[in-house]
Amino acid sequence: MAKYTPMMQQYVKIKAQYRDAFLFFRLGDFYEMFFEDATKAAQELEITLTSRDGGENGRIPMCGVPFHAADNYIKTLVERGYKVAICEQIQDPKEAKGVVEREVVKLVTPGTVMEGAMLKEEENNYLASLTPFEDDTYVIAYNDLTTGENSVALVTDGFDGVLSELFNRPVKEVVVPTTLPVEQKNGLADRLGVTVSEEDCEELEDDVMALVVELQLPKLKVGFARLFHYLKATQKRAMDHLKPVQYIELQQFMKLDMYSKRNLELMETIRKQGKKGSLLWVLDQTVTSMGSRCLKKWMERPLLQKDLIEKRYNQVEGFQEQFFERESLREALRSVYDLERLAGRVSYGNVNARDLIQLKQSLSKIPEIKRLLADFAEPQLQQLGERLDCLHEVYQVLEDSIQEDPPITIKEGGLIKDGYHSQLDDYRDAARNGKKWIAQLEKQERELTNIKSLKVGYNRVFGYYIEVTKANLHLLPAGRYERKQTLTNAERYITPELKEKETLILEAQEKSVDLEYELFVKVREQVKSYIRPLQLLAEQIASIDVLQGFATVSEQNGYTRPEIGDNQNVVIRQGRHPVVEKVMKDAQFVPNDVEMKDDSTILLITGPNMSGKSTYMRQLALTAVMAQIGCFVPCEQAQLPIFDQIFTRIGAADDLVSGQSTFMVEMMEAKHALTKATERSLILLDEIGRGTSTYDGMALAQAIVEYIHEEIHAKTMFSTHYHELTSLEEDLQQLMNVHVRAEEYEGKVVFLHQIQKGAADQSYGIHVAKLAQLPTTLIERANAILVQLEGAPSERPVVKEQPNDRQLSLFTAHEETEQLHVKQPVSQTEQSVMQQLKELDLLELNPIEAMNHLYHLQKQLKKQ
Repeated sequence: MAKYTPMMQQYVKIKAQYRDAFLFFRLGDFYEMFFEDATKAAQELEITLTSRDGGENGRIPMCGVPFHAADNYIKTLVERGYKVAICEQIQDPKEAKGVVEREVVKLVTPGTVMEGAMLKEEENNYLASLTPFEDDTYVIAYNDLTTGENSVALVTDGFDGVLSELFNRPVKEVVVPTTLPVEQKNGLADRLGVTVSEEDCEELEDDVMALVVELQLPKLKVGFARLFHYLKATQKRAMDHLKPVQYIELQQFMKLDMYSKRNLELMETIRKQGKKGSLLWVLDQTVTSMGSRCLKKWMERPLLQKDLIEKRYNQVEGFQEQFFERESLREALRSVYDLERLAGRVSYGNVNARDLIQLKQSLSKIPEIKRLLADFAEPQLQQLGERLDCLHEVYQVLEDSIQEDPPITIKEGGLIKDGYHSQLDDYRDAARNGKKWIAQLEKQERELTNIKSLKVGYNRVFGYYIEVTKANLHLLPAGRYERKQTLTNAERYITPELKEKETLILEAQEKSVDLEYELFVKVREQVKSYIRPLQLLAEQIASIDVLQGFATVSEQNGYTRPEIGDNQNVVIRQGRHPVVEKVMKDAQFVPNDVEMKDDSTILLITGPNMSGKSTYMRQLALTAVMAQIGCFVPCEQAQLPIFDQIFTRIGAADDLVSGQSTFMVEMMEAKHALTKATERSLILLDEIGRGTSTYDGMALAQAIVEYIHEEIHAKTMFSTHYHELTSLEEDLQQLMNVHVRAEEYEGKVVFLHQIQKGAADQSYGIHVAKLAQLPTTLIERANAILVQLEGAPSERPVVKEQPNDRQLSLFTAHEETEQLHVKQPVSQTEQSVMQQLKELDLLELNPIEAMNHLYHLQKQLKKQ
């Protein structure tokens, strides 16, 4: 290895332990980076790349950031998925013989951020770990270091189940064993966009066992151990605020796979990936950041227990019925800061005095919140108030000790109130009296010398001094002062008496600052002993905030309390889409009924594009989610079952990361629904089969509908442009045709967005193209082709099953539809046209190209 300077040898040695992180190497007032770190950091942070002498090999790349501004640079790197190792001097340079000792004191990673500037107030910052087992099960462990939350879940449906579960939460980083297959590591990084880290230690040491005592399954304990050891390795400090690990029984909550969460836009929109336009955007009427995070957790895991759902309904109804009391409660909650993260910062040791003032102000509001909850008529709301602990002891400690407007830093004084500690008061008195003496000295010397501009000043290098401008030097009595420093326009002097007072003042100030810091740490430790009650209080306040938010949004938007039935019937009167009605500005949303009882488990929906089929389907799913998180729903009346799962295939999308086409994604999402759904599930399938040829698509669509009808019996909405499928109503007893009403007026289509029974009479596809303002000549040509096609003899290509032959394959269905159209000898021209049609790759053609091909093929047929 090349021979570097001693300091660079130290850097190389430390960097070897943190190869996957940027090493911020402390040199004086800067964090420096070298070699590849420097080159890459200069690009990412847009800072100057320089170089320095590295030893015999000459100069090496170098860049750096100021120590005082490092947080912003670290934030930039972490937000981009990088890790940063903070390497500090751990030895006093005065005591060092040679290179000052340094070591990494902290590893900042996307999942272990604690600094407030790097966090989103309304979002958890989860670190997760993944532990695979030989029986093809996985344990996922979660931690939010900022709040101390810990949980584990057991995934039994393979790696796809892992992806769906991790997609469920705002996970920033996933810790895996080094033995995890590369394709699975890549799947985590590419498909979920998370940072992947490695940790192999699974030992159940005492500090781990203290957190997993309530877990029964050994797998769960091992899974959390991996996560905990990674936390210890990165944080290098005690983490006393970590809560006992909770077991998330996935079977106790509605399952929503990653496709359904994306398609339903629960947390963010597909196009802009932002909150606005999502269900969360509509429902979030919380007024605290804790409440906003709690709402997301409830939306991630809708309930399956009827009694828990009804309990939330009672609480929401209680809040809704008393408007003025609810508004007073909302106002009180606005004054409550983020208790969860404040408690975490206290325990973690990075809390400052202003944080403690926020904690005190929050605790001062708890008695008022208790009184307000007692004023509600609903007994369950009164009970919520009775359970709140005001933590008077913590409030009193902070009230007695911390200044009302303290500085941000905790090592420069100004933190502790007068009267809290007698020794501190003595130091402060000495410092204040000394400064008073200084002020009197300045007045005295001005009078004695008759120099009005004379002043007594201070700087850190020379201490206190008497400054006289050169224009007034002739007025000084000879020998009165001792010259200390010469400036351009003035002279600075000292006196023995002034230096004596300076010593007293500075000693008092220094001792005062040191004692203040000691007292602050003691106060912090006192508060730290109440971490568990503080965390419980934060959870209770967050839940109250979510419930009042449900009541507020329900009243604002006219939502209704649903009735949870013991059967699988769905009856919704005048149902609305909660998001669409919110974003519509000038137009009024057209409500629709949904009725799916035992005799109609499948609704086959037909109608033109843009008419509202997808909106109708999504609004049922969103209504179900809202109902099962405890919120009222957008309709006049609703009777709903408890759905165990929701599957959606809505909208066209490809998955370029995994190399899958739109049609492949469509088939995979359909397969997931068909293999996982039960009779208690809700399935929404939109335009299945459109990504392939007409007959293939139609055959697949029919087979899927039949399979759901005969094998699964789940409540299903199936929208299609294959009007031929509407004849299935004759053969499938539990299938009902419905359509979205549209009317043609003066050559234009008018979408009425009304759902009616029966099949649509036409698709209005060319009318939609006209609305999209395609070229006029193209529209005219399409109309001409449509007239010719509609005039040609056609047969319904829906496959009729033979008695006792329920297992007809898709291939057979496709073959039969082919045979229906081959009834007479085919000419050579027709064979040529058919061959050209077979060779056409329609998915690669735009509409104009497709029209041109069809036009030329038709001309060939007309000439024969």
